[in-house]
Amino acid sequence: MKTEYNAQTFFDAYVEAALWSSNDESTPEGGEPMDANYSPDDIAPETLKAMQSDCERFQAENAQLLQRYYTELPRNEWTPESQAGHDFWLSRNGHGAGFFDREGDKAVNDALQEAAEAFGVVDLYVGDDGHIYA
Repeated sequence: MKTEYNAQTFFDAYVEAALWSSNDESTPEGGEPMDANYSPDDIAPETLKAMQSDCERFQAENAQLLQRYYTELPRNEWTPESQAGHDFWLSRNGHGAGFFDREGDKAVNDALQEAAEAFGVVDLYVGDDGHIYA
């Protein structure tokens, strides 16, 4: 039996991880994490649309792997989809954490890591208009 998972939860966690792990570059030292002063509402519509598209494509291209990841992931305070959305952002951007360091089937985790890395790095920045762009 296949269980349906929530794609919106995946996306919301991806955006949360993006803001949490990106700095606003407001000081020479790198500034503050974006989530200290910004929310998803501050992300430019075209950037949010590109993020949504990447999440949808990643989930579609890796549906079978994600199904296994979701069922094998040890339960904690995160839902499987939120953990995967978070891991997609971290993995694609080489943050030193992500799919590869989760418990569960190493082959599945490594395949998801490789698939995330293939999406390439995304850097967020605050534009002159105060919106966040990629």
